Amino acid sequence: MGSPPGRGRSSCAHLLRAALPCLLLTALESAPAAAQSLAPDLFNPNRGGFAALDTLPTRRTAGVPQAPSDAIPMPPDPNEDPRKRRETPAPSRIGQVPTYGLPAANGASSSGYDSLNRKRQQPKLYPGQPKPKRPAGPGSPVPPATPLVSPLGAPRIAPPPSETANKTPVPPAMAGTVPGQPLRRRLRADDDAFGAVGDYAGSFLIKGGLELSTGYDTNPARLQKPIGSPVYVVAPDLLVQSDWERHALVADLRGSFSGYTNNMPATIDGFASPSPVEIDRPDFTGHVDGRIDVDRDLKLTSQLRLRLATDNPGSPNVQAGLQKYPVYATYGTTVGFDQTFNRFQVAAGAAVDRTAYTDSKLTDGSTFSNDDRDFNQYGGVGRFSYELKPGLKPFVEIEGDNRVHDQAADRNGYLRDSNGGYAKIGSSFEFSRILTGEISVGYSARNYVDPRLSQLSGFLTSGSLIWNASGLTTVKFNTDTQIAETTIPGSSGVLVHTYAAEVDHDFRRWLTAIGKFTYGTYDYQGQNRNDKTYSLEGNLIYKLNRNVWIKGTLRHDILDSNQAGSSSQGTVVMVGVRLQN
Repeated sequence: MGSPPGRGRSSCAHLLRAALPCLLLTALESAPAAAQSLAPDLFNPNRGGFAALDTLPTRRTAGVPQAPSDAIPMPPDPNEDPRKRRETPAPSRIGQVPTYGLPAANGASSSGYDSLNRKRQQPKLYPGQPKPKRPAGPGSPVPPATPLVSPLGAPRIAPPPSETANKTPVPPAMAGTVPGQPLRRRLRADDDAFGAVGDYAGSFLIKGGLELSTGYDTNPARLQKPIGSPVYVVAPDLLVQSDWERHALVADLRGSFSGYTNNMPATIDGFASPSPVEIDRPDFTGHVDGRIDVDRDLKLTSQLRLRLATDNPGSPNVQAGLQKYPVYATYGTTVGFDQTFNRFQVAAGAAVDRTAYTDSKLTDGSTFSNDDRDFNQYGGVGRFSYELKPGLKPFVEIEGDNRVHDQAADRNGYLRDSNGGYAKIGSSFEFSRILTGEISVGYSARNYVDPRLSQLSGFLTSGSLIWNASGLTTVKFNTDTQIAETTIPGSSGVLVHTYAAEVDHDFRRWLTAIGKFTYGTYDYQGQNRNDKTYSLEGNLIYKLNRNVWIKGTLRHDILDSNQAGSSSQGTVVMVGVRLQN
């Protein structure tokens, strides 16, 4: 059995184990060693007690006073009463500069609000990609509100069940949602809530109407001594208009027939009456206009027209001793073109017209030929205009024609073949849709084959203006000048000037009042006869619906002539109904 090691050898082993690490550290570190001085903070048991607050690495170094919030928060004392901890007031923020975690406009991106007003980067779009709409924001226009309105006109809180109920879906072709299908044209807004709707026949819109009126005329023959008679009027009208993307065709036909139940006397004071016994009179005006769009700047135009009427009551062209008025018809055509050169426009056309009268029926049963009043007219017209700016287009128009009668000499032996024309200058304009129209002035002259007939010439005016004074009131003005034929011996012709002013006012959408004043002059050159006409008319229209209107008319006519026994007056009162579609 061996003896245990001695105590002296065991102590040496322990010292050797402690010295070896010290020798190893001494060999690896050659810097001199310094002892750490003792400080009170080393024995501070609080958090951060090993370093002073002024020397903390996370402490701000700016030269500003240190806020209490800059100190390292201390953990709560577990031995402290929780009720006392809640009663401790929070540190004051008075006088402190607030700080935020994000800089200004950090999340504005490309659509948010940027208080620095920096330029935003625009998104890149692919070729053909539609440009995105600008999002609504400050400065964007407010969309118009469309309040719901009940049939009686009162505001409605909720839409009716018919608007929100389940309906049969519209086919994609009708809705215009088929890929590749062109957009459907939108219908034009209907300005007249009680206007005729019309019907479509293929690509044509057809509107028709019929007015039936009855009343009393105090002097239908326009005699110096009035003789009255009940009157009835039948007035149909028809409008046909094409609905094409290119080219156009419009037919406007309007007519009337005035019938009187009483006949006029055949003789007055022992002489043949200047008025027919039967004073029924037809009146018709119609024209068909066509346009062919060759290209954007060249258009071919044409017109067919017809005028069917009689001589005006009280006119000196009316023969004495007639049984009824002879009817005349003027019909013709115009073919031309319309060429545009940027702002300069040229329009020209050739016209052919014929005027023919029926034979006159006399009170004794015989007839009288009016072939000497029949004639043909050949002529042409040219118009040159320049668009100074949108809505203002001045123009110059020149016309020339030649009239050839079927008979060289008329019933009084005068040769009435002639040639003449006119030249006028004017402008068409459109100012904000408030004042639109066209007006011109010029000079007209006509020379006759017969040397006994002097030149017929005079100042002419032509124009049509529409002034939309308000949403309820419209003012219209029209003027026209014509050179008419006559049968008065020694007179070259009649220079006719007509001026008309009309005011339309809507008291309601279904109640309209119309006031009209017309002034005209008839200058029979070569005979020193001058007639002046005045007409004052008022109409009141009550619109039951789009198809039925009720109309009342009151008109007073005055014929003032410098020839003795030719002046007259008359008043007309009419009540009627208009049927339209």
